[in-house]
Amino acid sequence: MILIDPPNAPGHGRLWSHLASDTSYDELHAFAASLGIPARGFDRDHYDVPADRYADVVAAGATPVSSRELVTRLLAAGLRRRKHARP
Repeated sequence: MILIDPPNAPGHGRLWSHLASDTSYDELHAFAASLGIPARGFDRDHYDVPADRYADVVAAGATPVSSRELVTRLLAAGLRRRKHARP
């Protein structure tokens, strides 16, 4: 299932949502490509999506969930990729 959290992550003067799949990265990449979301928006286990695209992504079939639920679902599916700790 394709998931999107609310646009609540600030960056570059905007708010961003995270688009993820709790099924596979293939599903996620195909969904993102179908909406013209650039590959450069992929970050470890999700795509960063600007707030102004949120409604379009939901209309295309992404399921809105909380940020906590998104991470919980990625962890349960074994698809969560955490940042590496710096030495």
